[in-house]
Amino acid sequence: MSRIGKQPVAITDDVEVKLEGSTLVFKKGNVQKTLDTRDNVFVKIENNSIVFEPKSNERQARAFWGTYRALCNNIVVGLTKGFEKKLEINGVGYRAAVNDKVLELQLGYSHPIKYDIPENVQISVEKNVITIAGSDKQQIGQIAANIRGFRPPEPYKGKGVKYSDETIIRKAGKTSKK
Repeated sequence: MSRIGKQPVAITDDVEVKLEGSTLVFKKGNVQKTLDTRDNVFVKIENNSIVFEPKSNERQARAFWGTYRALCNNIVVGLTKGFEKKLEINGVGYRAAVNDKVLELQLGYSHPIKYDIPENVQISVEKNVITIAGSDKQQIGQIAANIRGFRPPEPYKGKGVKYSDETIIRKAGKTSKK
């Protein structure tokens, strides 16, 4: 049994949820998001909560049960609170700046890296910390991974772009013979 799938998803008063066939439509203000379950689970909306049930007792159906519940919860949390990732830049001369809708990174290459900021995503830079915020958890995580991929942290001096909660396992450098 799925421990995640059993839990109902609480809906706040400012989020409207409609079930259209096998698609859940979430609306808050002028923002609208959809989740297509593709008829893999049963969905019920009752008492300001969404309840998911598996179609059968097969392994695949139980996997869909927990997955769609988690995706639904991420949409509700994204619409109400939002998601945020923080990246740290370490290295001499490494810096970042936001100009209009472009993130400009200087990461030790011969040229600056320009990253276009997508719609409905906010990126801010404060000293050596890049903060990425938005309502779509998957999109925020993917943008953070793309930015980190420009210069991943190296294990000797720790230079590069890393997540703020990431720990870099440091290696000892060369040692001379005695």
